[in-house]
Amino acid sequence: DAGSSVEEMEFNWDEYLEDTGATAAPHGSFKHVDTSLQNGFAPGMKLEVAVKSDQNTYWVATIITTCGQLLLLRYDGYGEDRKADFWCDILTADLHPIGWCQQNKKILKVPEGIKDKIPDQEEFLQRVLKGACSAPANLLEGLHRGKNPLDLIAPGSRLELQNTRDSLEAWIVTVVENVGGRLKLRYEGLEDLEKFDQWLFYLDPFLHQVGWAAQHGYSLQPPSAIRSLRSEADWQEILKKVKEEEEESTVPTDLFKDKPVIGVHSFSEGMKLEAVDPMAPFVISPATVLKVYNDKYFMIEIDDLRAERASSQRYVCHRNSAGIFPVQWSLKNGLHLSPPPGYPGQDFDWADYLKQCGAEAAPQSCFPLLTSDHGFKENMKLEAVNPVDPEEVCIATVTKLKDSYLWLQLEGSKKPVPECIVSVESMNIFPVGWCETNGYQLRPPRKAIVNKQKKIAVVQPEKQILSSRTVHDGLKNQELNSSDSVVINGKYCCPKIYFNHRCFSGPYLNKGRIAELPQSVGPGNCVLVLKEVLTLLINAAYKPSRVLRELQLDEEAAWHGHGETLKAKYKGKSYRATVEVVRTADRVADFCRKTCIKLECCPNLFGPQMVLDKCSENCSVLTKTKYTHYYGKRKNKRIGRPPGGHSNLEVAMKKPNKRRKRRKHFFVHKKKRSSTSVDNTPAGSPQGSGAEEEDDQDESELSHSLAQDRDKRKRKLRTFSFSDDENKPPSPKDIKMEVAEKLQLDSNPLEWSVADVVRFLKSTDCAPLARIFLDQEIDGQALLLLTLPTVQECMDLKLGPAIKLCHHIERVKLAFYQQFAN
Repeated sequence: DAGSSVEEMEFNWDEYLEDTGATAAPHGSFKHVDTSLQNGFAPGMKLEVAVKSDQNTYWVATIITTCGQLLLLRYDGYGEDRKADFWCDILTADLHPIGWCQQNKKILKVPEGIKDKIPDQEEFLQRVLKGACSAPANLLEGLHRGKNPLDLIAPGSRLELQNTRDSLEAWIVTVVENVGGRLKLRYEGLEDLEKFDQWLFYLDPFLHQVGWAAQHGYSLQPPSAIRSLRSEADWQEILKKVKEEEEESTVPTDLFKDKPVIGVHSFSEGMKLEAVDPMAPFVISPATVLKVYNDKYFMIEIDDLRAERASSQRYVCHRNSAGIFPVQWSLKNGLHLSPPPGYPGQDFDWADYLKQCGAEAAPQSCFPLLTSDHGFKENMKLEAVNPVDPEEVCIATVTKLKDSYLWLQLEGSKKPVPECIVSVESMNIFPVGWCETNGYQLRPPRKAIVNKQKKIAVVQPEKQILSSRTVHDGLKNQELNSSDSVVINGKYCCPKIYFNHRCFSGPYLNKGRIAELPQSVGPGNCVLVLKEVLTLLINAAYKPSRVLRELQLDEEAAWHGHGETLKAKYKGKSYRATVEVVRTADRVADFCRKTCIKLECCPNLFGPQMVLDKCSENCSVLTKTKYTHYYGKRKNKRIGRPPGGHSNLEVAMKKPNKRRKRRKHFFVHKKKRSSTSVDNTPAGSPQGSGAEEEDDQDESELSHSLAQDRDKRKRKLRTFSFSDDENKPPSPKDIKMEVAEKLQLDSNPLEWSVADVVRFLKSTDCAPLARIFLDQEIDGQALLLLTLPTVQECMDLKLGPAIKLCHHIERVKLAFYQQFAN
């Protein structure tokens, strides 16, 4: 209702990040979320697909990438050519595992588009299928066809859950709810009693398929916390019922293939260590190995020296359990170790305590190696489960990092919660936008951002749903073009964006920093994923401010995307600019490619396609001096021959030179707003060849200085490219250049063809630029018209390479006037 006075309280992550000046934790840091989005298919797998032009024939295709129930395929034989890539819906397309055609007497026939490339079909198939991995048959046929494995854990499914409090027992649990792989579980036999419900991610090491306990020799009985609620006869009856219904509620075994492998531990009973109670992960305390069950599991107990203690904090662990540390770990990391309750005094000393207890410290070799290579940084934002109330998922801020552990401050929880200590591999933390993507309520901060203008719910473009029914109805052959949207089952999904570290990084991006980026980001919300990708690229630049300026939204360009504010820090200064980011998955590939071209790097440096072996752009052969030639930002202007084929050089050169229009700056300098907020770095900065030339302001000032020198006829070698007088061509006596070697020409440059110009350039140290002259058809007449401003504007060369090129052009001009002008 437009007249309503009720404001809709809507939390917006983008606005919140902008308001707090924080960044989102990278999607690639949440490996369990990445695993949950996999559909069982992987790039490189092969399958047999019906040929579009002839439904009675099939051909082998390779999976390029996946997104939900959609596969991006390429028929074998197209090589690196991506033009024929197409999307297929697993539910509706005619897809089969390798060998299906032979078994069912179907015809394998080369598609028309590549028939000429494959003269011998049998030899080709033997070669491409040797050692190939076929797409899983169970995912292409039967009841599981087209389903994300995660979706097979439906409400009512049964699993077995190890008891982590008492001993190595297990009991049946029923899935009440599945939120993106985070399962709400209820013990079998408790019906609607929610008090003992638990939330666990489906990859939790203590969660198993039905039958696991019997297979590994563990007892199947309810935990002591609920055992008294039913009689022994009732529990046995419940167990009998579960076994009778086992087939109806069974979860596929291969769903757990990605679970972390539990290694063999070397703990002994009585060993001391430091630990965090997973049920109250707020402090680090001394703890004891209470019991060793076998080579995989042991129980620890948080130390409590009080004689009157009513209960103890104990739980089962394995070698890779989070929250267990060697003795003195807190001291070495400058952290507070909370003394055991009942310990005399506040100054806890491990040496005295071990002596007092007559115990030994667990050796360092018992613990897994900790790493700081995880992508998290202080002040980053994410979404995290409230350990006190697992129903709540709150906004969380990283306040501290130590090795593989984060200290998180939760915001918006119903009751205030102290800082939580969690592992970077915890399955209770999620990337920004995870709750929204999975339709779960995120607890907003208490001072929520209010979109006052929003009175009704508006469906944004990136949330539009492309269902399998839509795909089927819109396609005659159940196929999608590679540009079609990939938004599945209400979960709008930007495909995974890969950083192809082997590809050419260009002049702006630091190759070493690019190599340190995660292998991929996403999938997820398009705007959030692409914003994260651009932020990573900005931070991987030689000069982050320069990359930010290259990416900023052009006011004059058509704006079809979503404006996002990105930030950069360089030499203690902060910069920000508005950058256009596409909203929908169908535009992601084109967006990535165009952004790569903006940054003058290989078009495949990042994008939804992983470069497995050799880049289709063959960018590995490029040297840094060739970046402008191959990936420079070429404009539509062409130099070529003058209109009408003028041979009168004097007439053609009368047009005055135009100074380059200075680019407007949209940067907002947070500390000080001024026109000098753009950084200046000498031209000889890393990666060379114009990689770090002066900014536009410096170029403008330098051009003005050169123009003054030209007018005064006091040219030196570095200003020779302004030798053209605005009213008449310069005569030899006017030219005061200092040329190292006088050029002798065998023919008049006015008569040079394009090939002659290219041949001349290839004999100089500007040979990599020869192809530009060939592409723009610059013959001898056009060559003699070139000046520094013209070269910079029409060829879009940086100042350094432009001056070097103009030096050789001036040598040709000088030789022309001396040998042929008269």
